[in-house]
Amino acid sequence: MDTEKTGEAVELAPGVYWAGAIDWNGRDFHGFTTPGGTTYNSYLVVGEKTALIDTVKAPFAGEMLRRIRQIIDPSKLDYIVVNHMELDHAGSLAELKKETNAKILITRRGVDILNGYFRDSGSENWDLEIVQTGDELDLGGKTLMFLEATMLHWPDSMETYLKEDRILFSNDGFGQHIATSKRYDFEVGNALPDAAEYYANILMPFHMPLLRFMGVLDKLGVEPLQIAPSHGIIWKEDLKKVLEAYKSWANGEVKEKVLVIYDTMWGSTEIMANEISEAIRADGTEVKLLNLRKNSRSHIMKEMLDAAAFAVGSPTLNNGLFPTVGDFLVYLKGLRPQKKKAMVFGSYGWGGGAVKAIEKELKDAGIEVIEPGLQVRYRPYEKELERCKKFGEQLAAIARKR
Repeated sequence: MDTEKTGEAVELAPGVYWAGAIDWNGRDFHGFTTPGGTTYNSYLVVGEKTALIDTVKAPFAGEMLRRIRQIIDPSKLDYIVVNHMELDHAGSLAELKKETNAKILITRRGVDILNGYFRDSGSENWDLEIVQTGDELDLGGKTLMFLEATMLHWPDSMETYLKEDRILFSNDGFGQHIATSKRYDFEVGNALPDAAEYYANILMPFHMPLLRFMGVLDKLGVEPLQIAPSHGIIWKEDLKKVLEAYKSWANGEVKEKVLVIYDTMWGSTEIMANEISEAIRADGTEVKLLNLRKNSRSHIMKEMLDAAAFAVGSPTLNNGLFPTVGDFLVYLKGLRPQKKKAMVFGSYGWGGGAVKAIEKELKDAGIEVIEPGLQVRYRPYEKELERCKKFGEQLAAIARKR
């Protein structure tokens, strides 16, 4: 199947179409760096009646409407399914409602969010129906089953399952930030690294709700042949691989891998970072050396997924953290990676402070911190470099024990 027909809706199964939008130039997604752009996926299901599953980000409403018009007149829509009210999914609702009187199907928690965003568009007068897990909508030859996915990753989130064609419209689950004119996994090559980066930066804090939701899928006998997320490509050929990966990530499975994350001011902390990472490498343990000004936060968090241990290094600036290190720690604290151990290192001049500040931030994030941290005044020489080597060997030993 070749789905590359620029500007056209794409048929995923008889009567089921992708009608979304491609954001070729998007480079940032609320702090998540997206160098490859993204897509906003909207899906049209046509039976005797019609339903649109999700819309797109507001600036792309025209692109979505053009694709819908290739299949039906938008005024003929019977239903709009709102899987999630975040504006990358629901931003075009007001524009779409100018075209149709379609009933909106939404979770109870979604109603307040909808009115919070669209009250000035008359949302309080829109025709709404609240749905919950197990509810079904018969479109005539096409049956949609609704599955609340609370906190994946907002309170209102749900997923929708098309029973006859076994397609799971998975909202933010299983997504990736990829801008491509192709629609399927087998057309773009290995999309699992992009899925890992998406999971690490969007869903990592919600591993318990995710495991509960996957249990609900098993209980209800939901066995999709395709998983169609709200961002990126659709999973078909690699569907089992991404399901297995999600279970591994949600369970916090790690390997013998260490990250050395740092920034430097006059080069001293970088010398320490290099020595520490070289000791880990010489030990035979996988290591990634990640300068915070050369690697995006989102890339570092992807590497964090399967790392057993990591170290954070910073020079002291004004008795505290270097700004890039502080920024990263705020980001990490929000994502709350599980089952990690960490160590801290840094350099200082006339007064320290960075190492203790990092340790506090990591503990506040729920990370197990191995103390004491390693501090070097001014510049590391022979004795200090030997301490860095032992520090790296200790990190490698921690990773092996996991």
